[in-house]
Amino acid sequence: MEEKAEVLKEEVRKIVKNTHELSKLLDLIMTLQRLGLDIYYENDINELLHSVYKSDYNEEDLHLVSLRFYLLRTNGYDVSADVFLRFKDDEGNFMFDDTRSILSLYNAAYLRTHGERVLDEAIIFTTSHLEGVLQQSSPLANEISLALETPLFRRARIVEMRSCIHIYDNDATKNDAMLEFAKLNFNLLQLLYCEELNKITLWWKELHDESKLGFSRDRIVEMYFWMNGACYEPQYSNSRIILTKITAFMTILDDIFDTYGTTEESMQLAEAINRWNGSATELLPSYIKGFYLYLLKTFDSFEYELGPGKSHHVHYLKEALMRLVQAYTEELKWRDGNYVPKTLDEHLGVSARSSGGFTLASASLFAGVGGIATTDTFEWILNYPQLFKTFDMFVRFSNDIVSSQREQVGDHYASTIQCYMEEHGATLKDALKKIKDHVEDSWKDMVRHCVTSTEQQQPLAVPWTVVNFARTVNNMYKRGDAFTSSHEIKEMITLLYVEPIY
Repeated sequence: MEEKAEVLKEEVRKIVKNTHELSKLLDLIMTLQRLGLDIYYENDINELLHSVYKSDYNEEDLHLVSLRFYLLRTNGYDVSADVFLRFKDDEGNFMFDDTRSILSLYNAAYLRTHGERVLDEAIIFTTSHLEGVLQQSSPLANEISLALETPLFRRARIVEMRSCIHIYDNDATKNDAMLEFAKLNFNLLQLLYCEELNKITLWWKELHDESKLGFSRDRIVEMYFWMNGACYEPQYSNSRIILTKITAFMTILDDIFDTYGTTEESMQLAEAINRWNGSATELLPSYIKGFYLYLLKTFDSFEYELGPGKSHHVHYLKEALMRLVQAYTEELKWRDGNYVPKTLDEHLGVSARSSGGFTLASASLFAGVGGIATTDTFEWILNYPQLFKTFDMFVRFSNDIVSSQREQVGDHYASTIQCYMEEHGATLKDALKKIKDHVEDSWKDMVRHCVTSTEQQQPLAVPWTVVNFARTVNNMYKRGDAFTSSHEIKEMITLLYVEPIY
């Protein structure tokens, strides 16, 4: 299977090198991205897109303009949204020739940043039109349904890959070699993912055997799925395993601080983690000691898993987890004191950091995703720059939208939604709308970091790693809290890890 995949990879490379017409080239690059094959032609695609950026094009073709805009922005080019102004009529509507063009505009518009009014208007217009198309018979019905549920830019790559292979299989214009390569590539990745899952589940079982914690959520497959969505590429196998283990520890810590531990026990655990030394077990109640020692042992093993010359990365992984625990302790003080923050900003000062967003996104970079290994970049990340603050707020808002009502039943502090209602005297409906607006603003901020120079000229792999985690958050929360109620993603887990593609 691997030998056949290599042969097909080179056949597709010839197609990439021999495609010169702009419209066909853009369609080809988009198809490669959606099928998850672009990772094998990164240099070729980068050269082609640089040429596209410098070349003239038909500014009257809405599909081409939208596709060009989408692909250039998703590859770091800061192209202007003004290219869409010419498609507006005197009444403010967008002029288009066919449904494919309006769908392309819809997907392109979600790469908006702040102040790009034409893209805000495009989303409103195209959403209304596409919803109308669904009431009729259209060959693009499946694509439109997927887009209205989740715009293309916001889909987790591994989920999009699985869905797109089926769509491409039914495309009358498909290239047979590309389709066969996409299927083989997916099946090979599936085998790799299953090997990783086997290692992870054995580790999870050992954790439970040694820690004797019977109360923690048994969600190890869901945790792996979440990390797999953020980094699906084959070269990040060790990174996925490390990230899944860290996510498992985060989940157990959250369960202790939020539900099962007393305040005293939770604070003792926080102090032990801050010390990060086996002798700190003397601080802990007996039922937490095994978990704590297994935590230390696992992080020690990361030095081996990360490989030669990367043992210092473990320091940064520890720091990311310590900061999350610190935020948990601050939340705990609020809860025990029945304290409700006076403003949303005050709330986010703690609740954004406790969302786990920074911990996971930074840990992925510390664990090798993106190939970044400079101490300067790692230190910059630990300084908690605006990109990571934005992502933390995005995770907090996304979580609160789907879980706030459920969590207020128990002994929890007020959510961002309740805090906004108290601060502004707003109804639940108005507060939810405002928080959803904040989610959209967060997306705009993250896109801006991907297409403009970030602080201190950091590598583009940094903001794109954050975006990939945002996509997985969107995937986990779009129909509810899929982590807590995992039946929401059961079908997708089956498609990714159980059923090969024939």
